[in-house]
Amino acid sequence: MRIRLISLVALAAAGLAGPARAAPADYSVVARIPGADGSWDYASVDPVRGQLYVARADAVMAVDLATGKVTDHLAPAQRSHEVLPIDKGATLVETDGTSGTTRFLDAATGAQIAQVATGKKPDYAYQDATTGLIVVMNPGSNAVVLIDPATHAIVRTITVAGGLEAGDSDGKGHAFINLEESNALAEVDLVAGTLMRTIPLTGCDGPTGLAMQSGGTRVMSACANGVATVVDAASGKLVQTLPVGKGPDAVIADPTRNLVFVPAGRDGNLTAISTADPAHYAVVATIPTQVGARTGALDPRTGRIYLPAASYLPAAAGQRPQAKPGSFVVVVVAPKG
Repeated sequence: MRIRLISLVALAAAGLAGPARAAPADYSVVARIPGADGSWDYASVDPVRGQLYVARADAVMAVDLATGKVTDHLAPAQRSHEVLPIDKGATLVETDGTSGTTRFLDAATGAQIAQVATGKKPDYAYQDATTGLIVVMNPGSNAVVLIDPATHAIVRTITVAGGLEAGDSDGKGHAFINLEESNALAEVDLVAGTLMRTIPLTGCDGPTGLAMQSGGTRVMSACANGVATVVDAASGKLVQTLPVGKGPDAVIADPTRNLVFVPAGRDGNLTAISTADPAHYAVVATIPTQVGARTGALDPRTGRIYLPAASYLPAAAGQRPQAKPGSFVVVVVAPKG
């Protein structure tokens, strides 16, 4: 854009030149790690012990990122949804959808330490940095359950209807949670145990993945219809809508590099979004990955992203496609240079 009479340098000095351009993200697929057949859900990386964990239908899968060694069945599971490393990687928190429990496992052996009945279909879980509690979404029970990881006791339960999906905290004791069925965002007070408000996500169909950004001031949600919404946490105002691939199920944040990644299972790509300017996020790359790669995890040490996926057989009319036997892999996406 050409500006008459006033130079861009002068505008920049006055703080009026507008947002800085986001640098492009140069990433590509560098490897595929094979694993046992079966479905999967969320993945996580423990940077302390250098382990990747994938929640599988019948087991907790582990990958040693230094050696590439795969342990397909570190621990048995019944439709596992989340495997969360805590205690500097010594303990794993696993949500078991079929049994309705949240289990604490020894990360070295897979042995069960404790089992907590949390409700119907426990799914996404994370550890709140302010309270130290494990926050478990139970969409089958319309309940957010808070567990003390030291005593394995339920501290409180918060009723939230609308299809609980992923959540994250703002660093002030509040959590924002996607409501997939309501196309909305819930804000809850984890200390008081109350639902504070519900924020409509206009233009978002089926919000799933979520991550707090910009020091807890922005909430990014990935939507099934191929957009990511950005909400101001204080006002609840929708401030941006960004294009991403269709069929995402995660928002993967890399605060060190001021990037966020949204994997899209239907389109088979990974959208990289720059968060360097909190007032203006920008898509900086669309990285081809693989159809089915809808969740994933980041290794903060290297910037590598790990995306579980599989190839699919042609689906019969009205039926869901089935994974091709022997095709499960973890797709490894890495920055160049």
